[in-house]
Amino acid sequence: MKLWTKPIAAAAAIAAPLIAFAAPAQAGVGDLLVAPTRLVLDGRKGAEIILNNIGDEPAVYRISVDFRRMHEDGTLEEVVQPTAADQSAADMIIYAPRRVTLAPHEPQAIRIAARPPQGLPDGEYRVHLLFRAIPPATPVVQAAAAAQPEKGLKFELIPVYGVTIPVIVRLGNLQATAGIANVHLDRNDGNSAVSLDLSRVGQRSTFGEVRVLKPGRKDPIALQKAVAVYTEIGTRHVTLPVDAAYKGDLAGPVTVQYVETGDDGSHVLAETQAVLR
Repeated sequence: MKLWTKPIAAAAAIAAPLIAFAAPAQAGVGDLLVAPTRLVLDGRKGAEIILNNIGDEPAVYRISVDFRRMHEDGTLEEVVQPTAADQSAADMIIYAPRRVTLAPHEPQAIRIAARPPQGLPDGEYRVHLLFRAIPPATPVVQAAAAAQPEKGLKFELIPVYGVTIPVIVRLGNLQATAGIANVHLDRNDGNSAVSLDLSRVGQRSTFGEVRVLKPGRKDPIALQKAVAVYTEIGTRHVTLPVDAAYKGDLAGPVTVQYVETGDDGSHVLAETQAVLR
């Protein structure tokens, strides 16, 4: 008997105003790379997702819709019972092909678009696309007749790797504001980090990078990219490890920024001053 395991990597990147762009540009697990790692659609124009088999053997992948919920610590939990909004998002997403076979180092484009039905209320709708490897069929080898048969059941675990990326449909002129609070220094087992809470209010999710800046220093002492606060939560807890190259005293004043970046440049969603102790 064989069992499958399913390690799934949730990918994230920068949102686009209409279709898609990403930073980081690709995400991967096993021998699969996916780019971009985040899509934002407006219901008018489509986009493409590129799959790339970077392994040395042919591979088969299945593409399907997945539902995820964000918790306040940033983790994404698989949804067993989709809501009406989840189902509306899934119903409007059109993509092809849904199964691909890739030779080693061969790319494949997946075409995707959103077709919202008439009368659907303005808002942000989100699904996740799951790109899952299909294990090759393994022939059953019959034991030699003279061999002693094994007693009981034998289990073989075959990892099934996959990547998920968020696909967001925004209808209407949606706005959101963000805030930063509870900035403090964490020290654990000799490692230093800056912890804080991001808040979000509005009709859409936010996405960007969090920077911790010290006076007189050009580069951030702590930086975390691809930080989303999805619409199902109003607050997200974030912990940023301090850059190992920073040798200065962490105590003292800092500026913390939550910055949204995109093709049209970057803008600060939220900024606050704090004192680390």
